Amino acid sequence: MIKENSVVTMTYVLRNAQRLILDASVGQPFLFLVGHKNVIAGLEKNVIGLKPGDRKSIEVPPEEGYGQYDPSLRISIPTQQFGTHNPEPGQQVQMKSPDGQPFLATVIELQGGNTLLDANHPLAGETLYFDLEILDVRDATTEEIRHGHPHHPGMPAH
Repeated sequence: MIKENSVVTMTYVLRNAQRLILDASVGQPFLFLVGHKNVIAGLEKNVIGLKPGDRKSIEVPPEEGYGQYDPSLRISIPTQQFGTHNPEPGQQVQMKSPDGQPFLATVIELQGGNTLLDANHPLAGETLYFDLEILDVRDATTEEIRHGHPHHPGMPAH
C-alpha cells in the first residue's frame, strides 16, 4: 500500500478541462518517491493508500497542481539580452532572477525591442485530470530516501 517513502510505479494519462491529453506515460511507466516533492501535491495525496492493480481517476485543482495563474509573472525585457539568439513566441527560455536563481519562462511575443515573457508554469491555473493505474509499490531504499528520488532498475545511483 502506498505511504510515505514508497516508490510508486504507475501509468497515467493527464488531461485538461477540455479533456485534451497533455501528457501520458506511453511505453515507459512513471516512478516517483512519495513524500519528496517528486510530483504535484494533488497527485501525491490521491495515491496514498492505493496498491498495485488499483486504477483511479482524480481531479487536481490549481492550488494542488501548478498554482493559480499570476499576472505579475509576465515580464518584459530588452530583446538584446538574448544576444545573438532570436527568441520566438512559444519558446521556453532559461532566465535568471535578480538574485541569480534560474527559472524557465515562455516567450509570449516580441514588442519592438522588447520580449514579453511569462514565468508562470504552463499549467498554472489549470485543473488537471489524471487517469492512473498503480503497477508496483515498494519501500524506498535508504539511498533513495537520502537522494530524494527513486533509482531505476539497471541505472547507476546518483
